[in-house]
Amino acid sequence: MAPTANGSSANPSRSLSPLQKLRASLLAGEMPPRRLAEQALANANQNAGRNVYLSLDKAWTLVEADRALEKFGAGTLPADDKPLLYGLPVSLKDCFDLEGFRTTAGTRFYAEKNEIAQQDSAVAKRLRAQGAVILGKTNLHPLAYGITGENPDFGDCLQPANAKLLTGGSTSGGAGSVQEGSAIAAIGTDTGGSIRVPAALCGLAGYRASIGLAWDRKLWTGGVHLAQSFDTLGWIFEDLRDAPLLAEGLFGLKVTGESNPRETSLQVPHFHVKVGAIAEEFLHDCAANVLSAFAACKGLLAESGAEVHSFEGAKWEDALSIYAPIQASEAAAIHSAKTGGDFSHFPSPIGERLAWGASLSADEISRQRLRHAEFRQSVDALFRSFDFLMMPCSPISKLEAGKDHAQTRSKILRYTTPWSLAGTPVVTLPFPGGAGIQLTAARGEDARLLAYSAVMEITPRMN
Repeated sequence: MAPTANGSSANPSRSLSPLQKLRASLLAGEMPPRRLAEQALANANQNAGRNVYLSLDKAWTLVEADRALEKFGAGTLPADDKPLLYGLPVSLKDCFDLEGFRTTAGTRFYAEKNEIAQQDSAVAKRLRAQGAVILGKTNLHPLAYGITGENPDFGDCLQPANAKLLTGGSTSGGAGSVQEGSAIAAIGTDTGGSIRVPAALCGLAGYRASIGLAWDRKLWTGGVHLAQSFDTLGWIFEDLRDAPLLAEGLFGLKVTGESNPRETSLQVPHFHVKVGAIAEEFLHDCAANVLSAFAACKGLLAESGAEVHSFEGAKWEDALSIYAPIQASEAAAIHSAKTGGDFSHFPSPIGERLAWGASLSADEISRQRLRHAEFRQSVDALFRSFDFLMMPCSPISKLEAGKDHAQTRSKILRYTTPWSLAGTPVVTLPFPGGAGIQLTAARGEDARLLAYSAVMEITPRMN
């Protein structure tokens, strides 16, 4: 994998992304959804633990593929009118209901307590309405309350490409599904980094939407929350050129201009933007390859016409101390009703975090919410000086399976929680060796961020 960059001129010869190739084949009728689904199913659960998916029913998936063909395929709609996700295999994180399946939220407790879902979650309905073929429901860090992908109940999620490494979490199976080729894209949630980090560690791209975008589209119906103040949705996928199409497919978000997702050959304009890069002092705990990726990314952005300046990250040191208690309090409130307040049903240390959250007083949470508001205002002020901001996804580029990761969560969340507090949209720009860079725009500026990321070709490409 080698980073590439484009300047101001168009590049008509660049190849299509894997998703664009599949979509063109589907629209032309050359690749029936069933055949593509069969290929995807053959790739499923190829990691060492055979646990990328917690729910996988091959017969059901093939029926879904036939349904997509019958509803949207040849002879039904002109190619231009077919839904954006027609025939594409996607995976669904197992914290969203899917009719006929049980939602586990990554825990034995909910696997035993929850009934079979009688209807689709709003996310599943949206995917099916857009013609997607859902392969199955993917593994996750229990309750989506973790960043490593370790799961004592269903087995740690190991990378299909390297059995010695964890995928990261909490969208662990989602990242695994894209890496193994069983899904062209994976639905994930991101509260404190659960899309950004597994995408980076698995060498993939990611997009987490602005806080509120999924709420506005009412996409949380039938989904299990972790902490409502920070929960958002998005995708893990391979190539950022596909982000506009995926964003429109899920959210109905229109990314206009050169990055129209219905176009397969994008023009590359000269963007003159100001990008703020976190000051070097903040990066004192970064692995060498993460620092190299960060430097390379700044160089690529500058080559493509951006002004890149540093910004101070002193206030960022406060982010985790604000985020953690609010998250724990909200998570405890969500799960106390079904557990009767007995959090020992969940693996350690998640049960302990929930118990801590339940113990926090209303006054303490009010104090933290005031700090949250002040932090968000400080980020908003930065966007009056910069179009985009950037920093690594994680100081760590690989999580070795079987090692003690007790301190890993706080190390990584130091890098991800600033944007969780700000509620901003973020894309993960993948770099070799599991390094990844977060590029973020002001809250609500998803379309601008996706357009810039898609056409500037600042992400590494698979050779």
